[in-house]
Amino acid sequence: MAVQDWATWSIAAVATAGVIVRPFGWPEFAWAVAGAAMLVLLGLLGPGAALAGVARGTDVYLFLTGMMLLSELARQEGLFDWLAARAARASGGSAAQLFSLVFGVGTLVTVFLSNDATAVVLTPAVAAVARAAKARTALPYLYVCAFVANAASFVLPISNPANLVFYERHMPPLLVWLPRYLPASVLAILATWVVLRLTQRRALLAPVSADVPVPLLGTGGRVAAWGIAATAAILLAASALDVRLGLPTFAAGAATACLVFARAEVRPFATLRRISWGVLPLVAGLFVLVQALEATGVTADLALLLDGLVRRSSVLAAWIAGPALAVACNLVNNLPAGLVTARVVQGGAVPEAVRAALLIAVDVGPNLSVTGSLATILWLAALRREGEAVGALTFLRLGVLVMPPALVLAIAAVLLGG
Repeated sequence: MAVQDWATWSIAAVATAGVIVRPFGWPEFAWAVAGAAMLVLLGLLGPGAALAGVARGTDVYLFLTGMMLLSELARQEGLFDWLAARAARASGGSAAQLFSLVFGVGTLVTVFLSNDATAVVLTPAVAAVARAAKARTALPYLYVCAFVANAASFVLPISNPANLVFYERHMPPLLVWLPRYLPASVLAILATWVVLRLTQRRALLAPVSADVPVPLLGTGGRVAAWGIAATAAILLAASALDVRLGLPTFAAGAATACLVFARAEVRPFATLRRISWGVLPLVAGLFVLVQALEATGVTADLALLLDGLVRRSSVLAAWIAGPALAVACNLVNNLPAGLVTARVVQGGAVPEAVRAALLIAVDVGPNLSVTGSLATILWLAALRREGEAVGALTFLRLGVLVMPPALVLAIAAVLLGG
């Protein structure tokens, strides 16, 4: 490997580690952008190639902007607090029932608003409801927000930005996506629920209070709910027609925002300031890092390795490459891992069943550790704001139990269906 290649790999490794660990308290995007800038300044990646890397993420930026806008509107107008309080009242004083209801709400939010929305917006609402319901501990319900955010993130193409990253311009139409991924998604969700329920059973023995006040859902909240429903319908139609999802998502989010902002008491700039805009430069920086890694030939080498496995057996390739990628996502985060894998898959003739196994690894694999996905990192930040703390080792002990069954069942489902 040439000196330039070693330098590129070193900068990419340091930048990725910075995104995951956040030394000095710097935000995640600062490390990704700094790494991308260093590559250009040192002449390891040309400015044109760097801009091309940024441009490849345009659809993802539009998708994320629309979803973040919808999520913040729903949070601001109390829609998530209303949903969580309804779940608490429906529990009938049973902690186990409350757990299942929170799991159901988390699944729906992930499916129709993306896993980042579940991590960022639903987590504070669930923490508040757990306190109001006088739960012995809020952790079982908070774990739901972390694990279902990844387990349910491939029900639809819109459920995880990593899906857009993985497929880029080759996103399967909805009528192809659903038969390919829905059975696997159902198994992953059920497996996650079963393992979480079993591991948290002691904490769920004590009763909770069902006398939780349900906040009034005002006009803005109802508009946000209808906006989310309309966005889901638009995106399902766009996916069915094989239209890229970024622009429809952005347009739907902007239209919903305009309707909510039309109310005199809503201040648009206050809403926009609360959105985590740092996600956009983070993703752009990661695209540039992957563009540089691709120039070192790593994707071509990995494509040859995967092609060798496929030639021996596509089933064997799925069972080796899928779990290996799932572990890799926890070492380097699933966004860069998904970007590299997308280039590898696009570089060769990969059977659809193997491609599906790799997508599942990118989506479900991060449930092993706190470093696996952006959603889990955002969940940790939300926990800190709520005064809760979950250590990396504690999460790993639980992730080792939760992730493998979901991964194995989901991969088996796509292979049997494929």
